[in-house]
Amino acid sequence: MSLDLSRCGAGVGRLRRALLLLAALACSAAAVLYWRQQSDDQGNRPVSAAYSNGEPQWSWVCREDRCERRAAAEAGVLQSLQTCNMLCASTQLWPQPTGAVSLATAAVRVRAADFTFHVAHSPAPAVTALLHEAFALLQRDLRRLEAGAGAGAARGGGGEAPRPVLVRVAVNGSADPRLRLDTDESYSLRLRADGARLLADVAAQSFCGARHGLETLSQLVWLDPLAGGLLALRAAAVQDAPRFPYRGLMLDTARNFFPLEDLMRTVDAMAASKLNTFHWHVSDSQSFPLRLQSVPELARHGAYGPGATYSTSDVRALVRHARARGVRVLLEVDAPAHVGRAWGWGEAAGLGALAHCVEAQPWAAYCGEPPCGQLNPRNPHVYALLERVYAELLALTDTTDVFHLGGDEVSLACWQRHHNESDPMELWMEFTRGALAALARAAGGRAPPLVLLWSSPLTRSPYLERLDAAALGVQVWGGSAWPESAAALDAGWRAVLSHVDAWYLDCGFGSWRDSGDGACNTYRTWQHVYEHRPWAGQGAWRVAGGAACQWSEQLGAGGLDARVWPRAAALGERLWADPDTGPAGAAPDVYLRLDTHAARLAARGVRPAALWPRWCTENPYACH
Repeated sequence: MSLDLSRCGAGVGRLRRALLLLAALACSAAAVLYWRQQSDDQGNRPVSAAYSNGEPQWSWVCREDRCERRAAAEAGVLQSLQTCNMLCASTQLWPQPTGAVSLATAAVRVRAADFTFHVAHSPAPAVTALLHEAFALLQRDLRRLEAGAGAGAARGGGGEAPRPVLVRVAVNGSADPRLRLDTDESYSLRLRADGARLLADVAAQSFCGARHGLETLSQLVWLDPLAGGLLALRAAAVQDAPRFPYRGLMLDTARNFFPLEDLMRTVDAMAASKLNTFHWHVSDSQSFPLRLQSVPELARHGAYGPGATYSTSDVRALVRHARARGVRVLLEVDAPAHVGRAWGWGEAAGLGALAHCVEAQPWAAYCGEPPCGQLNPRNPHVYALLERVYAELLALTDTTDVFHLGGDEVSLACWQRHHNESDPMELWMEFTRGALAALARAAGGRAPPLVLLWSSPLTRSPYLERLDAAALGVQVWGGSAWPESAAALDAGWRAVLSHVDAWYLDCGFGSWRDSGDGACNTYRTWQHVYEHRPWAGQGAWRVAGGAACQWSEQLGAGGLDARVWPRAAALGERLWADPDTGPAGAAPDVYLRLDTHAARLAARGVRPAALWPRWCTENPYACH
């Protein structure tokens, strides 16, 4: 029997070709299945179909837990940067949750109009009403995202039809919809498939916690420009609660005036970043823009003009706006210093001198910046007027468990000039006690549980021990290494931290005066804000939280967003999650997530500053 080697070789060749073909088909099938898992075929179209205008375009692929940019012409399938970031290794939630998190790596199509809402449980009608309002805000944000689809929407997404999403919320605790010092802001979120639809269940102990859950849900939905619409994770589970109860942003509207819409947009960005206290420093020596019904003379004599004032209706509108977003409004009328011409009408009204050193010269002898002026601690009419002011502030904001008396930068020289028979520090103590008594009367006989003062010589020994630590707290604004920054904390006082060397957002823009240095000369980057953890290793300190401060000597309307955001968002994660950054500082993941969050804020109508060049956004992890 002879062997036909030519026929045998031909057979082996045919077998080899068949095996290679099967292998190629298997690889292609695996790639298709992987892509379908990642995005349910959204955006999985030939390059020529997706980009017919011939412009250079990009695609991103997840490699070793990072999204890498590829030329679209070289990509077999297309994936947007947004979808790659959402489905690759890093969660894009901001702030980072503090509990267990499980996120799917698959996406489905959704539409804002197909989100529906059901209140599974609510302890009070007021909570129910706010839950519906909070859901309407979530749906509004999703519609804004959809509006950014542009040409992608015209191309159409192909693939499966958008899935309806049922959002169910249960609040099983407080019937008070307000944010309070003891509010439980924790929540749980579970997102899962239920047949053809998605179910999103949020459970919380308060309205504020439920609102945070809805915020997190909104961050699991994104616009895919290739799909021409919204995508959402197929499944997720999040357990979350904040590290600190007070997470604030202070804005000064006295040095320069900001329109009400700027304040409302600021509150929107705060809610997106889970900051919860809008500390409104509404008055200062330069102007008193708040038109109070109780003491209308203050704005009449102190406002810049009729176009630079806030009515009581404006304040109520802002308070309503903030409450639906889980944010409290804390109004501060600073005293006894940082007052000016607003209090200069007393003698003409038969009330005597309400204030001293108003617009005194040379100003450097009597105040930190022009114009000068501070209240007369020996005039009883001052305390009667403050009682009326405080009562109206409490009524306008309905923030009754925390109050801010001010108490910043008193000029001892001013009081010494007018009361040279008295120790000016004793006058300061006298005024503080008188203001606290006026507040107690305004609040119906008892002051709010936490009354804040700015840190000062009064909040360190030997005066600190003479104040009532049970009634008062301190907002620490000095440098983190200053002795007075630690004095009140070491003494057991409750504190809100606003260290100038980390959380003052107005620093770094030089001096606005013709002589002298600026108040603070180093710009506080978002990394400065994020990496500052002054409580680390200080177990005895009673830190309620912190606040970034935006003073407005060199800031006006139109520039607010870029000055504050995304730096204040960095504080949002610091105070919510308080991750241990270690000596290396913020991790690469933080850069990516904050960049995603800045884009999220922009989609919601906020105008944040650029975090870095766009190239860094399009090449994740390349710029850390």
